[in-house]
Formats: sequence, structure tokens, C-alpha cells
Amino acid sequence: MMLTSRRELLSFASVGAASAATLALGACATTSRATAPAAGGSKGGKGPAIEGPYLDLRTGKGNQMAYARIQGDTDWGKQKYFWFKGYVNAVQPGKRIVDLVGAQGFGAIRLLQRPDGAIERLCREIILYTNIRSGEVLTEWRNSITGETVKPVHVDNDPFNYLIEDAFPLPPSFGGLNREGPPPKRPPFILPWYQHGDWLEMEIHIHLSYPNALQPDKWPRESSGPTAQVSEYFAHHVRAADMQNPKLTTVDYRGTWNRVTPWLPWMLMGQAPGFCLYNCFMGTTRNLDEIFGRPVLDYAEKHYAKYFNAPEAWSGEPSLSSLEHYARTQQPAPPKAPQ
Repeated sequence: MMLTSRRELLSFASVGAASAATLALGACATTSRATAPAAGGSKGGKGPAIEGPYLDLRTGKGNQMAYARIQGDTDWGKQKYFWFKGYVNAVQPGKRIVDLVGAQGFGAIRLLQRPDGAIERLCREIILYTNIRSGEVLTEWRNSITGETVKPVHVDNDPFNYLIEDAFPLPPSFGGLNREGPPPKRPPFILPWYQHGDWLEMEIHIHLSYPNALQPDKWPRESSGPTAQVSEYFAHHVRAADMQNPKLTTVDYRGTWNRVTPWLPWMLMGQAPGFCLYNCFMGTTRNLDEIFGRPVLDYAEKHYAKYFNAPEAWSGEPSLSSLEHYARTQQPAPPKAPQ
């Protein structure tokens, strides 16, 4: 499924993988430049697990429950973790690709069902940038491209809540930055599932171009320019038998998350030619110790303790892009000292 929408939603030089995927789903509801999911979705899928017997993945209702079970747990109120870990690479014209930093993160999700059937997905998530060799969380980082030592700005999204329904969600407003109006009709929530043997697979990707929340006149060292271009790619792999097992209230997935994004603002690369490329595995787990080493978990426990627990109730707080959050919480860097 390819989606294209001109919105500020993925300006994050860092929303986490799971939230990014969901925001990509929101882009489906924008008709102006979005490809409707049903056009390339489950209607083209093959295999008996697409049709049932428990969930019909050709319908909005079936996909609502399928997506809820891979995201969280329909034993309402029970918590589940998602995770992602990998690398951020530098891609520059005419040069070899360079490993920059590790990217490791997780989120805690809790599901609650409303009387009308809508499912609240309650979430907190973080991304921590790490030393590629040691796995230690970075408190400072020497940029091998510029030779400058900078302070990484990790990502903490609290909360990141949204509804899972039988129709695609409306695009979030992101503090008023997203000015596209709602579509005349929300398309049914049909995801592009395909069956290959014992596995169900679902892929989403999205290409965005939007006004940068960090404009270069105010943020000359952080800003990649007046317009930001971001692409996201998500691949989910789920056991078909688990998806169609009515006794399971939650279903694990494994997959990959890739992102093409401008230089992260804290790297102080400005409008230098090139971009960042994220390459990460992602999935779900009950036990974060199975995924991360102690350096990451110890740092998270010390600095982000509440992120091990999902919110208990729905919040009306708006969802902001990470660039918008950066603009609110950081100050423009001073000019680079002469060498």
C-alpha cells in the first residue's frame, strides 16, 4: 500500500515505528493525494486465512480487530510492548553510506473499548540513540561528517493515543500544522494482507512532503530547509493460525521499519546535501529484557521510568510531530565555532 499526503505528521525526525505506522494509516483518509487502501489491499490477497474463519480481512470490522490484536491486547486494559532496534545511516551524494548511530526504542500499549465499538489505543513511546559498537545510550556524539560534537535529543512521546475503528482514522491536526480538511467519507479500514504459507504479511509505505516546523531563518543549523521530505516503510509478519484463533486476545508480529528523513535536527547538519536512512527490525513482546541489553533498559528506567507503563485513560492532548516538539523544547544552536 502506497500513501502520499502533504502533512506535518511524520516530520518527526522521530516518532516511533508503531506510531509512524498508525499515522500512515491516517493518511489513507486524505483523499486529495492518498491511494485508497482497498485498491491495493486485502481484496488482492490470497489464501484461506484472508477470509476467516474468525476474522474476514476483506472487511473493515475484521481489520479493526486484527489490527487491535497485533497492536495491543483485547483483554481490555492489559498491557503490551512494541519495540524497534536498528541503525541510522548517512546517505550523501557520491559517497559511501556511513553508519551514524543506533536507534532503539519501545512503547507500552493498552486497549480500551468504547460503548460504540471504537477501540482506544493508549500509548507512550521512546526512541534512544545509541553507540553502534557498545550499545550505550548517547549523551554526546561526535558527528563524523562535520567533526563537531553534539548532544543527541532522544524522543519521548507521551501520550500517543488514537482510535482503532472499522474506517480509516482522520489525519491528526498536529497543533494546527495540518491544514488539510477531512475527506468527504472515511474509507473502510481494509489493510493489504497477503498469505504466504503459514504467514500473513502486510506492508504499508508513505511518502510525504510538508512545511518544515524548523524553518531555516530561525533554525539555520537544525533545519533541512523550508520543506521536509519523509518516507516510511513498514512490513508486518503474523502467523496465520494465530490471527484466526478466536481464543487469542493478542497476536505478536515481527517485521521491519525503514525511514528516509532529513538530517536529525540535533545533528546540526542544516541543509547539507544528503539524508538519514533508518533500518530497523520491529515487533511485539511481553518482556523487554528479551529484546534490549541492560545499557538501554537501565537508561530508560533512570530517565523514562513512566514509559514502561501505558496510560490508564484517554487523553485529549494533541499529537505533535517531533519537529514541532523540538521547536517547543529546544533553542537554536549558536553558530559553529571556527576551526
